[in-house]
Amino acid sequence: MLNAIKQYFNQNIMTTKDEGQDTPHTLQLATTALLFEMMRMDDEMHAQEHSVIKKSIQEKFELSASETAHLLELAQAEAEGATDYHQFTRLINNGFSMDQKVKVIEYLWQIAYADGDLDKYEEHLVRKIAELLYVPHQAFIATKHKAAQ
Repeated sequence: MLNAIKQYFNQNIMTTKDEGQDTPHTLQLATTALLFEMMRMDDEMHAQEHSVIKKSIQEKFELSASETAHLLELAQAEAEGATDYHQFTRLINNGFSMDQKVKVIEYLWQIAYADGDLDKYEEHLVRKIAELLYVPHQAFIATKHKAAQ
């Protein structure tokens, strides 16, 4: 499954980045798996969380309904089979700017707050991902406050 994600990443994302265009598509693949993982973090998959993920993917990444469904399917399978987060964060660290990494953290906070209750495990996951992405603590806190509003 990781090979399918890498292939999707190379075909649909890297070509845009190589052309010098900074589009929301550069975040889509890596964040989708992490967003899905965030939804599963508190052992309760709420409809609001799934709705936020789908909306984020479709609107923020400018995807069609079929692209969104395909990406969610790949991300779900990968997240369920993952043994750690390094396979996702490594892709992000190798291909994204600090601003894009901060945006990933913001998306994670939005999912964490989607059901109206910030679980301690959700907060732990965001903190862990922020550390793996080398996001400064100040940006970590700023995105938390932004998402809480």
